[in-house]
Amino acid sequence: MKAVLYDRYGPPEVLRVGDRPLPTLRFREVLIRVHAASLNPKDVAVRKGRFRLLQSGPFPRSCGYDFAGVVLAVGPEVTHVGPGSEVFGMVNGMLGRTCAEYLVADADETAIKPASLSFEQAASVPLVGLTALQALRDEGTIERGDRVVINGASGGVGTMAIQIARLFGAEVTAICSSANEALATALGARHVRAYDRVRPFVGMSEVDVFFDVFGNQSIHEVHGLLSDRGRYVTTLPKLRNLLDLIGTRYAHRRAHLVIVRSNRADLEQLGRWMESGLLRPVIERVYGLSEITDAHRRMETKRVRGKLVISLAVPLAAD
Repeated sequence: MKAVLYDRYGPPEVLRVGDRPLPTLRFREVLIRVHAASLNPKDVAVRKGRFRLLQSGPFPRSCGYDFAGVVLAVGPEVTHVGPGSEVFGMVNGMLGRTCAEYLVADADETAIKPASLSFEQAASVPLVGLTALQALRDEGTIERGDRVVINGASGGVGTMAIQIARLFGAEVTAICSSANEALATALGARHVRAYDRVRPFVGMSEVDVFFDVFGNQSIHEVHGLLSDRGRYVTTLPKLRNLLDLIGTRYAHRRAHLVIVRSNRADLEQLGRWMESGLLRPVIERVYGLSEITDAHRRMETKRVRGKLVISLAVPLAAD
């Protein structure tokens, strides 16, 4: 099968499309013909070797954690999907592998794709949707009426976080560039602070949850904005953030780190919201598999509006 591969850590130019053996199906797994995958900042960080201590296994390696496609076969312990099911999901772990014609995923990393969504739309959601949901619900313990700030509101996680916070009944303030102000408003932000036009925190009212998607703040820099039991949530496992987790464990205003985990229940919740029209994907561009280097270059700019999707709709080799 055709798959995106790289033989060493490095810049986008290390990526290539090559051949890999078909994956082997086991008891609680699902074999999927991938129609679309999508990219996330995690792909860039892993490709550069930033998490090499958490990885094992030889080169060549592949990339991609999100997927959408059609089930070809299932293990004997899998009951919620079967051959012909259209599915979407996210693979756990540090070794990406969804930018390939075929994928074997754990059954709990897979859910039925909303019928109203294309494969490209469905593939754009899992990692960012799960991150936003788990950050706000589990780490931010969001409640109706909470005042929530989304810092980095126009990227993949940010566009999901605005919508999910609104679904929980929160009042959302989005921080993004002025070019993305209309998008943030359309997604449900009540207030938008354009960082290229104003100083985002000047005159800002007290907030209950500060979700630092972009990763350029810390709990110390936003401490004065937090309510008495305000929560700061970040997506980046940097040393500073890990120390803040420990240092604020028993404080009223606490730092939290979301480590996203794919699971069927949360994927199905995202699917119900999307099927009902309450949550919509935001896609900047769809690339072909052969354009993977260009897609990674765009991801490295940290200016992607929503998501970048990789389409595998046209087979590159005989099935």
